[in-house]
Formats: sequence, structure tokens, C-alpha cells
Amino acid sequence: MLLVWDAPNLDMGLGAILGGRPTAAHRPRFDALGRWLLGRTAELSSQNPGRDIEAEATVFTNIAQGSAEVVRPWVEALRNVGFAVFAKPKVGEDSDVDPDMLDHIALRRHTVGLAGLVVASADGQAFREELESVAADGVPVTVIGFREHASWAQLSEALEFIDLEDIAGVFREPLPRISLDTLPDEGAWLAPFRPLSALLSGRHP
Repeated sequence: MLLVWDAPNLDMGLGAILGGRPTAAHRPRFDALGRWLLGRTAELSSQNPGRDIEAEATVFTNIAQGSAEVVRPWVEALRNVGFAVFAKPKVGEDSDVDPDMLDHIALRRHTVGLAGLVVASADGQAFREELESVAADGVPVTVIGFREHASWAQLSEALEFIDLEDIAGVFREPLPRISLDTLPDEGAWLAPFRPLSALLSGRHP
């Protein structure tokens, strides 16, 4: 049972919901996520008697130049919880970890085999085709993320979608979520998903 956490994508999605950097109350608790994954793995094992299913939790992240000291405590905390971390320096547009995540899924798929796959990301452009291919093999595939940003997963008949906030204990306090479906009577500002300056670096959709 493989969990792949797309840290750059989830950080961007969380920042868009919060309108800025998360405080401690709104940072995901990976111990709670790990317990959830172990519970899912045990459930899958009970449905497949005689099959030895292990949980593997992985986080993929970019390390911007000069940020190693800031990021190190987070990486060490993840490793202490039992997550493997793939860290890659962010040196340009080609430094994204998407190909590394897809390579890891393919490696596990074609070596030890996948009993289940969980991908934490809203990046349908990178993942949708591969995840639906895995699901077509009869492997249960779950996408976890934020409902505001992952309509592709919610609409897919092959994939299960779980909102990250619906996993018990992942956030200490409720996220201040505002969507077009839940607008207050007085209206609300909806923060941009990325800075306007991203248009100059060719990162616009």
C-alpha cells in the first residue's frame, strides 16, 4: 500500500485556501496521516487473507536554494514518523518532482506490486493517466487533497477521492475554507492560486 505525497502541490493548495503560509494549527499532521494509512492497509489485508500487505509512506519535495536549514526539521520529523522523503534541489523549471513520483509508482507497480495506491496531489495533468491505468489493473487508487482543486479526481469513475480535512486528526483546527458553494451573505475574497508574477516565468496554465 503505497502513499505518495506531492509536497509542492499540496503546499500550494493549502496556501491558496489559507491565503498565505500555514500556521502550526493548519499544517498537516503526518502522524495522523500515517495512522490513517496503516488503518487502510489493515482493512485491505483483511479483504485479502493470506496476502502480506505492507504500508509505505513517501513524501516528495523540492528544496529551494538557501532553504535547507528551514526545511531540515520538517524532513527529519517526517523520517521520525516513518515516512521516506525524496528531496530534490529546486534549480529551475525542470526540477519538479512529478517525474520522480511517477517513476516511484512505476517501480513499485512492476517490482513488489501494488495492493493499493494513495496519491496526495491535485495535479491531474501529471497523475490522472497513470492512476487510472493502475486502477484498470484492479488496484484500488485513492486521491487525497482539497476538493477545491481536484475536480478531476472527484469526477473520475476509476478513482476514489478523499478530502484531506476529512482524515481524522490531520489538521488541529478547521481550515478557513470558502468556496463558491459556501459564500457568506456579505461576500468573500478568494485568494489567487499563484502569484501574478508566475506569468513572467512561463508557469501560467
